[in-house]
Amino acid sequence: MGKAAADRTPVAHNTIVDCPVYDGMKKTSAVLAQTTSGNEVQVTDTINAYFVRVRLDKDGQTKVGYMDRRCFGERGNERGNRK
Repeated sequence: MGKAAADRTPVAHNTIVDCPVYDGMKKTSAVLAQTTSGNEVQVTDTINAYFVRVRLDKDGQTKVGYMDRRCFGERGNERGNRK
């Protein structure tokens, strides 16, 4: 059980490309923020094979949303893909 709690700890990652942060897990969802290459976000959960849940600071506010895993390259898979 201790390992499960550790898996939920946010992990900082830098994006490798410009990516939007969506309010849902569809590319048609509203965009909450736009990140640029090299921005740091905290990955809080690996939702599915395509999206990760992230937390970031934008314009003095903390936003929580979803980003495409490909925004992080191979690092997007570090927290363990759910299959």
